[in-house]
Amino acid sequence: MKPWLQLVFFTCIFLIWHTEAEFFTSIGQMTDLIYAEKDLVQSLKEYIRAEENKLSQIKSWAEKMDVLTSKSTSDPEGYLAHPVNAYKLVKRLNTDWLELENLVLQDTTNGFIANLTIQRQFFPTEEDETGAAKALMRLQDTYKLDPETLSRGNLPGTKYRSSLTVGDCFGMGKTAYNDGDYYHTVLWMEQALKQHDEGEDTTVSKVEILDYLSYAVFQFGDLHRAMELTRRLISLDSTHERAGSNLRYFEKLLEKEREEKEKEKSINKTMTTTEPVVQSGAYERPTDYLPERDIYEALCRGEGVKMTPRRQKRLFCRYHDGNRNPHLLIAPFKEEDEWDSPHIVRYYDVMSDEEIEKIKQLAKPRLARATVRDPKTGVLTVASYRVSKSSWLEEDDDPVVAKVNLRMQQITGLTVKTAELLQVANYGMGGQYEPHFDFSRKDEPDAFKRLGTGNRVATFLNYVPSRRTPE
Repeated sequence: MKPWLQLVFFTCIFLIWHTEAEFFTSIGQMTDLIYAEKDLVQSLKEYIRAEENKLSQIKSWAEKMDVLTSKSTSDPEGYLAHPVNAYKLVKRLNTDWLELENLVLQDTTNGFIANLTIQRQFFPTEEDETGAAKALMRLQDTYKLDPETLSRGNLPGTKYRSSLTVGDCFGMGKTAYNDGDYYHTVLWMEQALKQHDEGEDTTVSKVEILDYLSYAVFQFGDLHRAMELTRRLISLDSTHERAGSNLRYFEKLLEKEREEKEKEKSINKTMTTTEPVVQSGAYERPTDYLPERDIYEALCRGEGVKMTPRRQKRLFCRYHDGNRNPHLLIAPFKEEDEWDSPHIVRYYDVMSDEEIEKIKQLAKPRLARATVRDPKTGVLTVASYRVSKSSWLEEDDDPVVAKVNLRMQQITGLTVKTAELLQVANYGMGGQYEPHFDFSRKDEPDAFKRLGTGNRVATFLNYVPSRRTPE
């Protein structure tokens, strides 16, 4: 996915001890004080050990972050091109640094806390972490990647390798669970459990993982596996009340299921009673609201609709002079047919590197969550099917904007007088804009009434890749 995309539409011990006085009157009582003092010394040593352990954790975190940030700051765009790096960056700043803050708050390190508090206002939020997790799952689905591949960081076309810990996988699963997405809950809780079973060091317990996993599996109707996972949970924590209650509930459902099958068997002797067992990872991804989902994702994978040889023969490359536009006669643009119907063409080298960088520089401070127009109310609102940030540039902002607009006018033969502003869209990690119509349809007659220009007749997109350092 391209990190930068230009679109133009034509378009963060108190020990309380109360006792009576005059211990000196009784050696027996004073010997009690000896043991009490011994206990205080032990408590003091435990406090020291806790402090040393805390400092050791902070030092280890600082050293790890020093190595990581040295790598990430040397090539930010290349580093963030790996979606796992992008997810973990958001997760670290929203969750991990908060945990470190809680650890440091146990001490009087006011300078660090004050600095962290100031910086926190610029940190990602819970919503950001949730969005980043969903974006990673969207990439997982679109490119048919299993959790193991994502967790190990084995992603093709990425410069850096980054893996997910048990805690990361558990966090992914919790995000899915909280969204009612039991399909991804199962996938990521299974991956968390797998890495836990392999001995990976983590603060997440198997009990926590199994609690989410067993319930998500139950949501798929796999009673046998739900019971198996719940029994494993109880073997680790026999006092887990919810697990015990769930197990009894599952057993009742299973018994009811057996009774119904016995009843059916008495009616139809030939009916098979073999119990189908759903294996781990065999659950199908649920269908959703988008009928074109499969085709849309196949296109992203480069597996889209294939053109017949006969149609391919009608596609050509040529030099385009804008119907003998004087500005393009000496320096025409290279034009290539991408599709025949609807007619889609590609132009090469439309913008210079300097123009690209200038437009990105102008747009970056203005980027805001992209919105869509509600077809019923006409009000602009954010939507899950459009995940990006965008900004709009006017010709008065910089001469380069006017130059680019004029160039597109020369190429298309359409006037910029009725065009919308130059829109710069940044599709970040897992960014998307699901299949949609740029123009208004019959049920949206007033979609562009505010512009006073009529309906949209063409879309001109300038794809701008991010800068990458040599491999």
